[in-house]
Amino acid sequence: MEINTIELLSVGIDIGSSTSHLIFSKLLLERDEESPTRRFIIQDRKIIYEGKIIDTPLLNDNTINIAELTDFFKQEYKRAGINPDEVQTGAVIITGETAKKQNAEEIVETLSNDAGNFVAATAGPNFEGVIAAMGSGAKDRSKNYNKTILSCDIGGGTSNIAISVNGEIISTSCVSVGGRLIALDSEDKIWRVDDPAKTVMEHLGMDYQIGDLIPKKDINKIAETFAQVLIEVITGQPTSLLAKKLMITKNLDFTNSIDFTKSIDEYMFSGGVAELIYGGNGTHNDMGKILADKINLLTPKLSSPVIEPLNKIRATVIGAGAHSLSISGSSGFMDDKLEFPIINVPVIKVDIEESKLSVQQVVAKINSSFQRFDLKEGKETVALYFKDQLKNSYPEVELFAKSIEAALPNSIVNRIPIILIFENDIACSVGNVIRRETGLKTNLLTLDELDLKEGDWIDIGEPLVGNQVFPVTVKSLVFNMVNNG
Repeated sequence: MEINTIELLSVGIDIGSSTSHLIFSKLLLERDEESPTRRFIIQDRKIIYEGKIIDTPLLNDNTINIAELTDFFKQEYKRAGINPDEVQTGAVIITGETAKKQNAEEIVETLSNDAGNFVAATAGPNFEGVIAAMGSGAKDRSKNYNKTILSCDIGGGTSNIAISVNGEIISTSCVSVGGRLIALDSEDKIWRVDDPAKTVMEHLGMDYQIGDLIPKKDINKIAETFAQVLIEVITGQPTSLLAKKLMITKNLDFTNSIDFTKSIDEYMFSGGVAELIYGGNGTHNDMGKILADKINLLTPKLSSPVIEPLNKIRATVIGAGAHSLSISGSSGFMDDKLEFPIINVPVIKVDIEESKLSVQQVVAKINSSFQRFDLKEGKETVALYFKDQLKNSYPEVELFAKSIEAALPNSIVNRIPIILIFENDIACSVGNVIRRETGLKTNLLTLDELDLKEGDWIDIGEPLVGNQVFPVTVKSLVFNMVNNG
């Protein structure tokens, strides 16, 4: 009997600059009758547990308290009545200033290993913007209402920005603007100050240190300056030297929309500071409330209205738990000796020209793709992504198969998994022809009907439904990029 539906239990864990929390979701997968391979698509997402929100525990300014954090999440699993063995997918994401802590990579890897089966460990400011746009509802709203929406998730350490056009996220960016870049006690004594706040203070001619009392007029001036930088970034290319210093990623691309001229129709804020922007109460011994007030004073200058999202402080964790999973087409090819999950695989796009298809051309294009990433063929596992259409004719697929064998001699000798991914439904044909017509007999995985881009990192989980369907988490895992921010 053919299986037409799959239900997966997913977890999303967010370790942020200010707060940490989790959610559990049920993901319903159904076959897409319009897909050539009747692939599975995620038809419904239902949040079944929203956990407590705690202040992210730190041992000191540079170190996350791993013991306290892991104990909290273990208790959350118990409160939800869920065993880690039941969790089939999801993501642990470490965000904002917390991603710069000395043991950030260790904690996110530890939690992902303990969280369940195929739970990805992730970090990266652009990825945060993507999942916040999904979790806040901005991406879906842009599709449902045919709008261009700029979403901005303002947390404790960073503001992660995305532009969604008709259901597609076409640009992301990140700037060091957040509510806990300076933290104060009840007497306005500083107990935390991060580097971006020091940059702003230097710009303003201030020099406050941990333990100093800071006058309210000065903390207001600092928050106002951060708010001005944020508005500068979300309304165009940052021109001030301060804004440029606070940028973590490349600037937003305001031209990369469907018609290249469409302006922003709506702005949307999420994250912990957004709870305060939209009228929520609460103090967290930081400048979050002051920053929210300063942003509210500036939003009337925006050219389009500000709307309230479905989810604010939980946008990132909902994105991590309910939106981080992709499903391959149902016509993949797998060597049964491969072991899963295969994690932290960089995606390298190969631009072949189908009209000029030859062994020499494909080999040259693959070599060029490795060089673009400063990688050497045969040293590590990569996913070669072919977005271009390849005709499903035997002579053409055979030529392509022999090109793959010629281009990857060291990978074949070193028994490194060879992963080929296609946007179109051709993976099964390619896999079978490679096995039949070349010396590449093992360690081969071909997947299709996945929409990826160069620079993505992916995890590939254990196949489902009789080895037909592969769960894939598209993510970012660039701790060094975060640290250099």
